[in-house]
Formats: sequence, structure tokens, C-alpha cells
Amino acid sequence: MQQESIYNLIPKEYVPPPKEPMYRSAYPSGLTPTGSTFNNHTTSRPKVNNINGEFDLVRGPHTHKGQSNSLGRPKGSYKPDSTMFRLKNTGTMGSNQLPEVKQYKYPPSVRPPVPKKDEKPIHGLKSNKNYIVTNAVENILSAPKQIVDDKPWTEKKDYGKVPDYLTKIQQSISSEYEIIRNMHISEAEEMDKQKYLMTQEEVEQLKKGLKKKWESVNKEYQSITHIRMIDTVGLKRKKEQCEKELAQLEKDIEKLNKNYVFVDTQK
Repeated sequence: MQQESIYNLIPKEYVPPPKEPMYRSAYPSGLTPTGSTFNNHTTSRPKVNNINGEFDLVRGPHTHKGQSNSLGRPKGSYKPDSTMFRLKNTGTMGSNQLPEVKQYKYPPSVRPPVPKKDEKPIHGLKSNKNYIVTNAVENILSAPKQIVDDKPWTEKKDYGKVPDYLTKIQQSISSEYEIIRNMHISEAEEMDKQKYLMTQEEVEQLKKGLKKKWESVNKEYQSITHIRMIDTVGLKRKKEQCEKELAQLEKDIEKLNKNYVFVDTQK
């Protein structure tokens, strides 16, 4: 551990670390990858190159480097030809003559011109005008407004008459009320037509039919209730159906006990 000392305030000289030697691979740079599927088209070898990972490949007509095994043209074909240069009068500008030089004319400027360096603005201008006093004097000396004497309202022709626009509005409102009233009346008449008042004989006949229906359903229900254990789905469903029918029949009989019985003909 470094102890506290005044000499530690003196900056130490930086000594750069020694540079490591450049990395060089132990394998040759032109070696084809092991197990590569890139191969020449006209070859008798399998479609996998350098399976054993050997450094020295078999010399001969079969090599892992081909003339067209790269994107684009072969190497060296993009090099420009020094003999094919642009000759005189072979350009694409027609007569190869530049257009005449014309002096550019600037459009007229709307803004005022920029002052020159010799033109100096006037400094030190002051006004001794008292705007408060001037405004007061102008208002005092100004002529008063001329009031035009209008004709009295009582002497006008339309005095005491209802305006035409109010009459039109009142007529439109009354017509709307009349249309709404007629709609309500027609709806009430239509509702009355849909209802049919049953006679007392028809009510009694309907009651008898419902009671007979209730007795037959109740008889069937009583035959099921004596069974101690309902262990089948059919019996359970039959019992629930009988209970629903009995409850509905009792409601219908209770409705027929009213003084007036109406029938909706639309249902």
C-alpha cells in the first residue's frame, strides 16, 4: 500500500507499455475452407472441398480457385484501357461549343437599398412635443357629434303591429304541434285496433281448458314425485318440465280472473 507523502503530488513520467508482436496465422492465407461446398463445376471430386484440412492441395487442373468464382467480372477486367480515351469532336454536346456568356440581371428589389459606408444616419434628433397636452387640446377644440333626430316610434307605420317573421314562426310551430297531435292520435287508434276484448263466455271457456291442462300435467307430475330417487336424466328432465308448465298455467289462470281481458292480435 502506498503511504501518504508530499512527493506523490509530483506527476510521474508515463512509460508506454511494450508493443506486442503482430499476429500472424499459422495457416496459409490461400487455403480453401475445410468442408466448403463451393467447388468448380467441371470436376470429378465430390462437392465438398478439403475434407481432411490439408495444407498442400493436389496440384493439377483441379484447383479450388476458379475464373468465375466471384461476383461480377473476373479479376483485372475492370482495369481501364489506356488506348480508349476521349478524342476531339467525339463528345455528346453536339457542336462542342459552349453557349454565349450573358450577364445576369438581378430582379428589381422591393426593399430599400442598403446605405453606403459614407452615408451616416442623423443622430441626436429629439422632439419637445407634449403628447398629453396636444391630445387634450385637440379634444377640446374638436366639434361635437351631430345627433340626428330620428322619427318617434309611435309615428311609424308598423307601430303596434306583429312583425311578419314572428307570424311565420308561430304558424310553423302550430303546424308542427298539429302534426305531432295527429301522430299520437293515429298511434293510439292503431294500439286500440291491436287489442281485442274477450267476452265472459270466452274467458270461462278458456279457464276450463287451462284447468283441464293443469290437471293432466299435475297427474303426470304426481306420478314422478312418488319415486324416492330420480337417478336418470330423462326422469329429472321430465320433472323440471312439468314444474315449469304448472307454474305457467297457474299464472295464465290468474290473469283470466280480471274483470276485463284483452287479447293482443299482433302477437
